[in-house]
Amino acid sequence: MTAMLSLLALVLSGSNLLLLGALAFVWLKNYRTFRNRQVLALLCFALLLAGENVAALAFHFSMSMFYADAIEAYVVAAVLRGLQFLALCFLAWATLQ
Repeated sequence: MTAMLSLLALVLSGSNLLLLGALAFVWLKNYRTFRNRQVLALLCFALLLAGENVAALAFHFSMSMFYADAIEAYVVAAVLRGLQFLALCFLAWATLQ
């Protein structure tokens, strides 16, 4: 069970990174065109959130042994990554319209 939850959190983190990469690409292109502070803020948001997802991936690979018996930690990680994925899907939908 913990292996499946850990894999789910890893897959969701990777998916979040792909979505953030696509969003950052669009926002960088828009910033170069319009030089707008709001677009720059969105670009910074994407880069910082991507850093958080990279840290989450590193955590799962390097420190998961500390939580081997704590299934709650895996559940929380998977739920948070899933919520982040849904939020990024809505943001990508709104951005790419």
